[in-house]
Amino acid sequence: MRQIALSSETDWDGWRQAARRLVLAGIEPAELSWSVGGASDPLPDASGSFNVSRALVSLASVAFQAREPERFGLLYSLVWRSHAGDKLLEDADDPDLLLARRMALSVRADAHRMRTNMRFLPVEDGARFLGWYAPAHFVLEANAQLIARRFPDLAFSIVTPDGAAHWNDTALRFGSGLRHAEDDEALAAWWDRHGAALLEQAAEGTSVPEAEDLDEAPRPPDLPALGPVVLRAVSDPALLRAGKDAASCQRCPLFAPATQMVFGEGSADSAVMFVGEQPGDQEDVIGRPFVGPAGQMMDRAMEEAGIDRRTVYVTNSVKHFKFVQRGKRRIHQTPEVPEIQACGGWLDLERDRVRPRLLVLMGGSAARAVMGRAVTISRERGRPIQLPDGQTAFVTVHPSYLLRLPDAASRAREYAAFVRDLQAVRAIMQAG
Repeated sequence: MRQIALSSETDWDGWRQAARRLVLAGIEPAELSWSVGGASDPLPDASGSFNVSRALVSLASVAFQAREPERFGLLYSLVWRSHAGDKLLEDADDPDLLLARRMALSVRADAHRMRTNMRFLPVEDGARFLGWYAPAHFVLEANAQLIARRFPDLAFSIVTPDGAAHWNDTALRFGSGLRHAEDDEALAAWWDRHGAALLEQAAEGTSVPEAEDLDEAPRPPDLPALGPVVLRAVSDPALLRAGKDAASCQRCPLFAPATQMVFGEGSADSAVMFVGEQPGDQEDVIGRPFVGPAGQMMDRAMEEAGIDRRTVYVTNSVKHFKFVQRGKRRIHQTPEVPEIQACGGWLDLERDRVRPRLLVLMGGSAARAVMGRAVTISRERGRPIQLPDGQTAFVTVHPSYLLRLPDAASRAREYAAFVRDLQAVRAIMQAG
C-alpha cells in the first residue's frame, strides 16, 4: 500500500499534483492510502497529461473541503475512472459520484451558514474586525478569500478551531486558531491577549498573493457553487459605472423596502447570459445574484450539465427584491409588468455591454423582459429563439420552481428536465 501524505486538510494543490502523477503512473485507487501529515512515499516519476472535465474538477474542489477522511481516496477514484473513459457525470446513480455530491452540497451549505451567521466585532480601536465560527467542514480558506474580495478595504480576522485567516487590505494570511469562544466578550478578551502575536505569526506563515492576483494564484479551492460561486470581477467600465448608479435607482417603488439593488455579475465578455426574475431574500442581504437556495440549485444543475458558472454572466430582469412581510419572514412576490419595464433599462445596458450570443431566460418574468410579451414556458421551453437584435434566447424554468414542487418524485423529474435544458445550452455554446 503506497502512503500519500498531504500537508494540510486543504492541500488542494498537493492533492492535484499527486493525483496527476499517480494516474499517469497507472497506480490504481486500491493501492493508495491518503492522510494528512506524517510520512509519505515518494511520488512516481510521470510525464504526460490527461484531461478531466471541468464539472468533475469543480465538484472535487468543493467536496475536497468536507470533513471526511475518505474524501481524498474517493476523489482520486473519480479522477482515475474518468481518465479510464468512465462517463461518470452521465450516471446519476453512480454511488461514488452521489457521495461526492453529498459532500459538496454539505460544504456549500456550511460555507453559506458561516457567512450569514458570523458576526464581526471591532477590535484594535475599530481598525480591525474580528469574527469567530466553528465550521462543520474546512471552509475557512475559501470563505476568507470570498470575503476579502467582497470587502477589500476592510481589515478582518476570522478565527476558527481549525485556524485563523487575516486580511490586511493587500494580503490574506493564515495562522493558528482558537478551540472555543464562549461569547463575544471572551473572544475580544482573547484577542487583546493574543491578537498581535497571531498577526505576527500569520505574517510568517501561509500567504495568498495580493488582491489583484487572488483569482489566479495557487491557493485552497474556491467554492463554485458556494451559494456562492467566486466569479470573475466585472472589469467593463460601463458596467462598473452602471452598478454604482443602480445602487440609488428609484425607478419603481420596489427600492424602498429592499435592502439594496442587486446588479448582474460575471464575465463581461461571456457568450452566455443567464437571466432570472429578481433577487431573493438572501441575494437582497448579500448583494449578489443567485446565491440563495435557487442559486445553489442552479449551480448544482450547471455543474451536472458541464457549465462552469465562472464563464457566464448572471443577472435578473428586476434588480430589487419584491416581498411581503409575514412575521419575521419575507415572502417572495412576483413582479408586475410595470416593475419589469422599469428595470428594463438596466437589463438592456447589460445586454449591450456583455453582448452575449445566447440569453438563457429562466422563468416567465425573464422571458417577458427580453421578449416583450407574455411567454408560456411549457410551449417555448428548450429551443433556440432568434431575437430581432441577432441574439438568441433559450427559455427554461426558474430554479426556484424546482424548490416549490410538492413531492420528491416531481422534484427529481423536473430537476432532470432542467439539467437537460442546461445540457442543450452547453451544446449551443459549443456549437457557436
